[in-house]
Amino acid sequence: MLDPEIEIMGRLGDGIDFVIGNPPYIRLESINPDVAAHYRKLLKTMTGRADIYVGFYEKALSLLKPHGVCGFICADRWMLNQYGSKLRQLITEEFSVEVIIEMHNADAFYDMVLAYPAITIIRRERQGKTLVARMVDSSRDASITDSIVKAARQVQENSRVDDIHLPQASDIVVVDEWFRGSDPWPCVSPKRLELLKQLEKDLPPLEDVSTGTRVGIGVATGADRVFITDNPELVERDRLLPLALTKDTVTGRLEWSGHFLVNPWNSHGNLVELKHYPMLHRYLKDNEGVLKQRNVALRNPERWFRTIDKVNHELTAKPKLLIPDIKNAAHPVFDNGTVYPHHNLYYVVSEAWNLKVLGGILLSKLGQFFIECYAVRMQGGYLRFQAQYLRRIRVPRVEEITQEQARELSEAFENRDVERATRAALEAYNLDCIPE
Repeated sequence: MLDPEIEIMGRLGDGIDFVIGNPPYIRLESINPDVAAHYRKLLKTMTGRADIYVGFYEKALSLLKPHGVCGFICADRWMLNQYGSKLRQLITEEFSVEVIIEMHNADAFYDMVLAYPAITIIRRERQGKTLVARMVDSSRDASITDSIVKAARQVQENSRVDDIHLPQASDIVVVDEWFRGSDPWPCVSPKRLELLKQLEKDLPPLEDVSTGTRVGIGVATGADRVFITDNPELVERDRLLPLALTKDTVTGRLEWSGHFLVNPWNSHGNLVELKHYPMLHRYLKDNEGVLKQRNVALRNPERWFRTIDKVNHELTAKPKLLIPDIKNAAHPVFDNGTVYPHHNLYYVVSEAWNLKVLGGILLSKLGQFFIECYAVRMQGGYLRFQAQYLRRIRVPRVEEITQEQARELSEAFENRDVERATRAALEAYNLDCIPE
């Protein structure tokens, strides 16, 4: 039997002026599998491990007539994580985000709930300005949120924010241009969001064709215990590629641990012919059972000995920054062109940047600021320094960095001096400070 709430909603026609509610929070694995499958079939935004409230958002929005409004108080994780990407894309393509009120520090409900709630007001019309607020005390006074919503309507009507009375129990900013596509919506303070949007508007992203700057990830094998070795005599020498592991970057300098990738790829991006490499052939055949069980081998049985990712041989000799994925602080490490990165390491290469200068920017609290805005924090407070977030970091134009700024950033990077790097980066970005 299907959930009655979605059945009732399914019988409603189009043309609703207002939808107001607090949709339920139920993780997908807690729902009857048949019901969950039905939800997924009906609701295109319920992908991955989406909570049921994602489906409620989609259905509510679909019922709105032009200029109709959906106002929900709900957990806000969908704004940032992967399972909310389809919902974010739906909203940015077809609706306008008018108000977001983050209520992590407010008593949003009379009963204690294990969720970080936010009020969202979304309208079926073209995207305009967005008012983002953070409740900064535990007041249950409904007049506070009412004042914020009224202020938002004045914003939409092109009133000056300076002329609007805003409640003292909130921290508020007006964003002229909202995020696009499925990009995460940073759950940060309004002042930080204001700075982020300004930097996104004024400065180029880290990954930039004009500077030949590219962000990538190291090689995934699907069977590390087979493809990674510290035995330099295991197979033919030219089938061993020096491999950088996360542990090689712990000190802030690359200290290679002597591990190699058993490399089945030639310089043209093709798998080698095993008959030409008897030692490699014998080693891979000895591990054939393990290798053939991987998904990549099941999909391509004749290429059973490939790694998941191809090897780009040119990358090894390129100077690059290596960036460990899961850290509580930015930790870029310089490689002068000696190793190939493992898949727990991201890398940055550039034709225009002095990588130690760029490393100083990424090491600084400004580099950290961008990741804190974009990335989801894991248990223990750790951040994901993934390519999707690194690419979005805004950097000064390389030609506008002064020699003194470049020297300060480079030396701060070499000495792992975050405070010095931050001072130099603030000057390069023409900023006084990073808001809390």
